[in-house]
Amino acid sequence: MRNRTLADLDRVVALGGGHGLGRVLSSLSSLGSRLTGIVTTTDNGGSTGRIRRSEGGIAWGDMRNCLNQLITEPSVASAMFEYRFGGNGELSGHNLGNLMLKALDHLSVRPLEAINLIRNLLKVDAHLIPMSELPVDLMAIDDQGHEVYGEVNIDQLATPPQELMLSPKVPTTREAVQAISEADLILIGPGSFYTSLMPILLLDELAQALRRTPAPMVYIGNLGRELSLPAASLTLIDKLAIMEQYVGKQVIDAIVVGPKVDASAVTGRIVIQEVLEASDIPYRHDRQLLHNALEKAIQALG
Repeated sequence: MRNRTLADLDRVVALGGGHGLGRVLSSLSSLGSRLTGIVTTTDNGGSTGRIRRSEGGIAWGDMRNCLNQLITEPSVASAMFEYRFGGNGELSGHNLGNLMLKALDHLSVRPLEAINLIRNLLKVDAHLIPMSELPVDLMAIDDQGHEVYGEVNIDQLATPPQELMLSPKVPTTREAVQAISEADLILIGPGSFYTSLMPILLLDELAQALRRTPAPMVYIGNLGRELSLPAASLTLIDKLAIMEQYVGKQVIDAIVVGPKVDASAVTGRIVIQEVLEASDIPYRHDRQLLHNALEKAIQALG
């Protein structure tokens, strides 16, 4: 009997945010509607942060980035969605895609409905689900015991936080929990460790779903050093331990990392070490190389 491949899987679920999740979804876009991304919604910087401060609601920036990377048919709609305002006016720095998502959010009953409207407009087959449909921020306790609010401030900490939490406590989007329960394969990473990957694992219902699922889980490591000081000091083993501490169980069965990563201390998990860098941007994953590495991980998982 031959080993399973990505093409054999009925449901692949990827967790994360920022450019990393978009890259993973793009590399697996051939799966079409069998692919689901569960997206972090705690960003409070840039255009997204400005919209949140003036209009409230969830953070749309990571969702927009995922949609951008899943667009396969360029169109007027996709050009509009990717447009960023220049100049020095009030719209300077704003991404039109963020504003479109926010406008559709106002017109919809649920944020998920707004996302599905944009997916249809941009002809994106993969499903995208916000981790929560209620506004939420990341909060940390620093090494002095002080509360630190927001991704932007947490990334500027000098040392890793003692504790992470969401403020306020919010429910997981029910479709996200369902996607985990139905998954054949779960992926997490790459991305900013504390601000793109960890927020999703802080949701009680999602952590519970990860503890219960029989689906194998693969961690995809970053290729470059993180700009965030607290995350840059973490080893691969540190990251695995922190993620599983918050999930409450050893759930990561395999890791996919570049050849420069020291994975010698990893035991009891499958390790796939491959050249993964894109030729144009060294710290970004090449879509085809990442796809191939994930195929190797699936075959090794059996």
